[in-house]
Amino acid sequence: MKVPNTAVKKELQTRLNRIEGQVRGVQKMLDDDRECQEIIQQLTAVRSAVHNARLQFMRTYARDCLLQGPELSEADRTLMIDDLMNLISKVE
Repeated sequence: MKVPNTAVKKELQTRLNRIEGQVRGVQKMLDDDRECQEIIQQLTAVRSAVHNARLQFMRTYARDCLLQGPELSEADRTLMIDDLMNLISKVE
C-alpha cells in the first residue's frame, strides 16, 4: 500500500532531509579531524533521528493505512497487521 497522505510524505521528506544534513555534518567532522567523542555523539543523534522517523511513519501507517485505508477484507487487514508487527519486532 502506498502512502495516501501527502502531508505525511512531506513530513517524512523533511525529516529525511534533516537526517541527510546530519550525516553530511558527520562527514565534515571526519574531514576536519574532529574528536572521536564528538563524532560518536553525532552518529548517535543520527541513529535517534532515523529511529524516530521510522516510529512516526509506522504510527501513521497503522492509523492511516490499517484503520482508515480502503475497504479491506479481514484477512487482508490481518496480514497487514502481521506485517506491521514483524516490522516492529525489528525496531531496536
